[in-house]
Amino acid sequence: MLPALYVSKTGLAAQDTNLTTISNNLANVSTTGFKKDRAEFQDLLYQVKRQPGAQSTQDSELPSGLQLGTGVRIVGTQKNFTAGSLQTTDQPLDMAVNGRGFFQVMQPDGTISYTRDGTFHLNSDGQIVTANGLALQPAVTVPADAQTFTVGTDGTVSITTTGSATAQVIGNIQTADFINPAGLQSIGGNLYLETAASGAPNVGTPGLNGFGTVLQNTLENSNVSTVEELVNMITTQRAYEMNSKVISTADQMLQYVTQNL
Repeated sequence: MLPALYVSKTGLAAQDTNLTTISNNLANVSTTGFKKDRAEFQDLLYQVKRQPGAQSTQDSELPSGLQLGTGVRIVGTQKNFTAGSLQTTDQPLDMAVNGRGFFQVMQPDGTISYTRDGTFHLNSDGQIVTANGLALQPAVTVPADAQTFTVGTDGTVSITTTGSATAQVIGNIQTADFINPAGLQSIGGNLYLETAASGAPNVGTPGLNGFGTVLQNTLENSNVSTVEELVNMITTQRAYEMNSKVISTADQMLQYVTQNL
């Protein structure tokens, strides 16, 4: 009975972590560019009482043996980078990557972070920045006399100024891609950092060599499916209840032993 208690305890802990992952997905259902997580389960070590394939006699062997599991754990969370739906806005500084790629953002310490959130703004110097004031890289500065602001699908940024109808290119937005985006480290603020698992960033021109295009006046919504997460929440709740029932049953068996033996 005691091993059953400890096995069920690991099940309760794993389902609690799974529910935390689901709740984070639901909390970010309206977060621009958010990518949902999925908890991944893994069974723990096994106690091998009888080795499968061991000789039971000189001429025969055990077909399956006797192996007792010790529980379950959450081994990781898998970030799902499927594209979210695209939403058209009236803001010229709103941008989205249609396909593979991330916008590059400069951190205060000089390192580069990556984001799918294209909600950009202008700071007091006319530089394009995120909602937290972090500068887009390569840096693009919009002059104060700019009348129109246009971003091409290849990331070319052009403006027209007062008294001139000719478009003037002021910069080029480049995006970065990774061989394993799921290996990026989430640091909050819709930002990711490069890790050894993600591999080095491949920086290039949007629309070329497999990079997604840049769409102006567009934002990428979260890829969280509310219905799917609610179903996962119900499944997690039932699994938690079943593990709780195992603990209750093991406790009743121990109670019977202590009272009657």
